[in-house]
Amino acid sequence: MTLSAEEYHEHLKATSVRAGFSFDEVVLPSERIMEVDGLRFRYLDWGNERLQPILFLHGGALTAHTWDLCCLALRNEFHCLALDQRGHGDTDWAPDADYSIAAQREDVRGFVDNLGLDRFVLAGMSMGAINALAFAIHYPEKLSQLVIIDAGPEIRRPGSHRIRDFVNGGANPESLNAIIERALAFNPRRDPKILRRSLMHNLRQQTDGNWVWKYDRRRFQQMGDQHTAERRGLADGLAKITCPTLVVRGAESDVFHDEDAERLAQRLPDGRWVTIPKAGHTVQGDNPKDLAEALREFLA
Repeated sequence: MTLSAEEYHEHLKATSVRAGFSFDEVVLPSERIMEVDGLRFRYLDWGNERLQPILFLHGGALTAHTWDLCCLALRNEFHCLALDQRGHGDTDWAPDADYSIAAQREDVRGFVDNLGLDRFVLAGMSMGAINALAFAIHYPEKLSQLVIIDAGPEIRRPGSHRIRDFVNGGANPESLNAIIERALAFNPRRDPKILRRSLMHNLRQQTDGNWVWKYDRRRFQQMGDQHTAERRGLADGLAKITCPTLVVRGAESDVFHDEDAERLAQRLPDGRWVTIPKAGHTVQGDNPKDLAEALREFLA
């Protein structure tokens, strides 16, 4: 993590106020490392281990820190865990460049088995939502509830291409100002001052002073016909997901529409869906307060 503990604490205080939260106390998570099948995985543990566990899976090109405010909002009611998935953040990159849905699904299985999690809540956004769906299909007995945020088996090409263009941009080291400018053009909902510190979790500084993203670009280069077929194939297994499932859509998302959320919820044995206002694809970043409240209501 590029931010110091003091900077991280101040950043969380500022972002929580900006998002409309009023926390009595802002705490920092414990940063932990676990090895799963030869890969080192980094994850954040927000404490209160005696409570019902929730595992959060981030989207592509993001890290576990994308869930910081949601975890802060829910940590007194749940044991919140957020994982850097393979090829992202401070988790190892796959040496064989295997970023298939099946490989990521088995990462989750190994992680929760090592922690001894059973009948836990699994929540994922975008890439994390697809991996969560795959896990729920193959290991339904492990879950008490499932949350799928702004993604499903089907793909909306225009919105997906816009995201791919952004994450594939800046392949060479850039100045921090150039990265912030591109990020704001991609998502103008963000506050520039807060975004600068948020990006510290996603970037690594080089010796020349420029910055590079902390994700393996090979993952996005693989998102062709085979990945699309693997993702769409999940639709055939939805009937196996027996736990209550909440499908979440960002009201302003261009990759997951109302009809997509409704269709997915209807195909699940125990599904429902909700729209989060003032949020695009990255719901937990655009409107974490309303998302946390929707999760609280569903999990209750």
